This record gives sequence, structure tokens and C-alpha cells, in this order.
Amino acid sequence: MGFFKQKKHQPVQEKVIREDKMPPHRSTASLEKNIQYLQQELRNSTDLKIRLLPGNKQALVYLDDITDPDKIQRYIFEPLLKTEGDITKIKDREESKDLNEAVSSLLEGKALYLIEGQSTCYFFNVQQNVTRAITEPMNEKVIKGSHDGFNEDIKQNINLIRRRIQHRSLTIKKQTVGDYTESEIALIYVEGVVNPDVVKELETRVKNISNDALLSAGAFSEYIEDRTYSIFPQFLSTERPDKTVAQLMEGRIAILFANNPTCLIAPVTFFAFYQSPDDYNTRWLVATYIRLIRLFSFILAITLPSFYIAVVGFHFEVIPEDLISPVLGAIRDIAYPPIIEAVMMVVVIELIRESGIRLPSPIGSTIGIVGGLVIGDAIVTAGLVSNLMVIVIALTSLASFVVPSNEMSDSLRLLTFPLIILSSILGFIGIAFGLLMVLIHLCRMESLGLSYFTPIQFRDLKDTVIRVPQFLMKRRPEQLQSPRPYKSNELSDDDGKK
Repeated sequence: MGFFKQKKHQPVQEKVIREDKMPPHRSTASLEKNIQYLQQELRNSTDLKIRLLPGNKQALVYLDDITDPDKIQRYIFEPLLKTEGDITKIKDREESKDLNEAVSSLLEGKALYLIEGQSTCYFFNVQQNVTRAITEPMNEKVIKGSHDGFNEDIKQNINLIRRRIQHRSLTIKKQTVGDYTESEIALIYVEGVVNPDVVKELETRVKNISNDALLSAGAFSEYIEDRTYSIFPQFLSTERPDKTVAQLMEGRIAILFANNPTCLIAPVTFFAFYQSPDDYNTRWLVATYIRLIRLFSFILAITLPSFYIAVVGFHFEVIPEDLISPVLGAIRDIAYPPIIEAVMMVVVIELIRESGIRLPSPIGSTIGIVGGLVIGDAIVTAGLVSNLMVIVIALTSLASFVVPSNEMSDSLRLLTFPLIILSSILGFIGIAFGLLMVLIHLCRMESLGLSYFTPIQFRDLKDTVIRVPQFLMKRRPEQLQSPRPYKSNELSDDDGKK
């Protein structure tokens, strides 16, 4: 039987040695041997260019696809003409006698200058810059405030943060992850404001990552988050520098990635996903009103379909007398039970949403509108779904889209299914049981070791569920345990007791 066949011994996998851990390989005075070593280490790639200069005693080595020919001409050949071929008189250069360092420099986009009879390697930064313009993030629009956003260049992203926090305490620590990709990340925090224990915990988790490639912020977060199997996001992702700076000044840590505009913020609480930069650019009463609507949308998004199913299937007595006849008329001729209606409509909404995202923008918006109207009308006319169920699912979808965070919006849509199943079995008791399980799960969760759904301190209510005027928000969140809990130096003892 094939099931009981003994597995063949798998070959031992060769361990990958990261570039930053390669042992030094001293260059020689032989130009030919140095070039042979570089060709061998780069596997004779076709984009490895070796230009022998007149006399064949000097060579310029570079990777053609990631270097800029104009920079090669401007930074190497033109200065060589001015110095009559004396490379040591060119200022903008680096030197090394390690060929492994030379390989790493070539992979970064630098050009390598080698001379027969010399073991010194000269490097020139001629990297080709392929960057996107700084524009406002498409998925984080605001009415007021800054309209710039991160792009794929990590240096430009750090520049956007440093322009907003011009203080010596702003600390940036760069590391690399991924044995093959050598992806650069930057941990950013304000020393003296952030909890040092949280910084040490994050650095430890990053160092323990072992993988061939980490190509996205989402993949990175799964390696360092506390509960990978949780439906709720434990890192706040953003592409807005103003939002990132605001979180840094609260005492949190930002994580930037090379070739990725996404910035991860940690540690965060559940309520951080319902805050928007617009909350701080408008009147505090209006901001409080909008924030309460967002939090109400959380309950609405996960409970409305299940509440409808429970009422229709178990608790018809809660419907007002004037509505009993219309409700009965709407569901009398439907062949399927309410749970089948709900699941069918949720799946249809998700199909329309996904098709709108994947198609080009002009077509996607048309598909969303026309598809929703045509399918909604046809499915009701065919008697597959009641009018009331269409209204319920439409309101549920709108409530899930109110959330400023895409990750939290996705979580809400998934939470709809277990509550629908529980309500179809136990009615209101099933909904109460499901919400209790969600609450217990949230209270047990952590983000970098700190509570995700902390029992709210009274003073933290000033910028959690509501937003009070700025001059009353004198303390940083208690949950972050910042060494500098107050935002102002001019605080009296009475203020500290509040």
C-alpha cells in the first residue's frame, strides 16, 4: 500500500549564509583572479559587466540592470580624465580589500574599480534610482491635513518622518531580514518616549526571523505578532507619515520596509484601528461623533445579519405589530431558510467587491454599481432572497467599510459567518455567546506583550472612544508604559493626579 511506503531520505539542504555574515575573502594583486572570483560568486550572470580599460590593466565591474550609465560617466570616467587616471584623487569613493564586501556592493548597485598590481578595490555609488513620486495614499484619504505618503524608497520615507520630528531623540535602527532577499527594514522610535522593554522585545523577535525571503509587511508581521491565528490584526499598517509621527509621539514603534510603502505600527490596541488623522484636524465634538459612529459600525457589521436571522427564526415577538405583516409578506415566498439567504448574499457582495478591486479602475467602479443593482434586483425577483435580507446585507457591508483600517474591515466581514451560524442555531443566545467569545479573545490578546484590549483607564477615554480638546490630552496612553507619561513639561502636581 502506497500510504505505508517508507519515505526516501531527503537530501540535506545546504544552509544559506547571509551576505552580512560571509567571512572575509582578501583580494589579490592579480586583476584576473579578482575578476574570476567575482564571476564565480555572481554565477556568471549576464548582467555582470566587466569593462577592461585601455591597456587591460584596469577594469570597471558593475551590474548593468541596477546601475545608471549617466552616473558612471559623471562620477567615474569624467573625474578620471581630470586626474589623468589617478583613482586615488577622486573623492567620492570607498575602499576595501575584501572581495565578499565587493560582491555585496555590486548587489547594491555600486561600481567596482580594479587595478592590476593592487589589492585595493574602489567602490562608486552609481545606483539607478527607480522611485515613485510622493503622493497621497489611495486607501487612506483625508479631508484635511497632509496629502503626502510613503513610497517604495525607504530613505525618502525616513526623510518624511525626520522632517516632522527634528529632534536628536528620534532613533532609527536598520536591519536585514531574509537570507536570500536581504530585505532592509528600519525600526523607528523616539528614545525617552517609547518603553525600552518593548523595543528590546521587538528587536529580539526580528533577530529570530529565519526565512529565505520576506517580501511584504504582512509576511513580516506574521513572524513577530503574538497570536498568528487570531482574526484581528495586531499591527497597524499605514502609508501616511503624519499618522506614523503621531503614533511615534505616543510612544509606539514604526517599522519601515525597503521597496514597500507600508509602515507597521506597534504596539497597538483595538481602538487604534478606529482612529483617523481627520479626527485631529476637525472640531473635537465632530471627531467624537464620527468616532462613536465608527465604533457602532463594529457592532452593526458583525451582528446585523445574525440579529435578523434570530428575529425571523426564533424571536418573532420582538417585531412591532405594524411590521409583522410586511415582514411576513417579504419572507413567505422565499424557498430557503434565512441562513442560506444571508450566506448567499454575503458571498455575492464579496464577489462584487473582489471583482471591483481586481479590474481596472474605470471598469471596476462600473461593475460595482451595475453588478450590485442588476444582481440585487434579479435575485429578489427570482424569489431567492427577500427584500429585507438585501437591505440587511447592504447595511452590513457599509458598516464594515466605515473602518479606517483595511485589515480590521476584513476581520469584521469574516466574523459575520460564525455569528450567523450561532444565531441560526440558538437565536439571541447564540449571538450573546458569540459576542462573549469575541470579547474574551480580545481581552486575552497582546501586541508585543502589551494588552490589546486593556480595561480602559478613565484618563485614557480622552482619546479612545471619544476625543476631548487637545489641551486636555496631557498624558500618553497608560497601556504603553512610557518613561515620559506627560506630553508637556509644564504640569503641576494636580495634573499628575488626574
